[in-house]
Amino acid sequence: MRRVVFDTNVYVSAFITPGGRGEVAYFRAVRGEVALVTSIPILTELARKLRDKFKWDDEHIKNTCHHIASAAEVVKPKTTISLLSDDPDNRILECAVEGKTELIVTGDKQLLKLETYKGITVVTLAKFLTGE
Repeated sequence: MRRVVFDTNVYVSAFITPGGRGEVAYFRAVRGEVALVTSIPILTELARKLRDKFKWDDEHIKNTCHHIASAAEVVKPKTTISLLSDDPDNRILECAVEGKTELIVTGDKQLLKLETYKGITVVTLAKFLTGE
């Protein structure tokens, strides 16, 4: 089974746009079609975005993060990566390395420019869904 990390933007898409590609990807993980890996820093960044940008209340955010944690393996990265200028992007890389994933699914241009990192392929949500 493929091990994947979703960037925060994939989770935002999944929970903000019902029926959208993010939700389709997330439900693949919930159904066990892929092994989803995440970390506390990723969930923390998601919570911040949902609160600040989308004005979600704390209870809704907590329930969402618990749902993700129950569908995913939550890893605690031991290595700090400082490759990219946007720190949350580095947290995605750390999670992917620690979780021994095959894929990073993202819409982030800096991450996508990498194409691969330590043998981990970086793909768009569309490519993930089509299996390219």
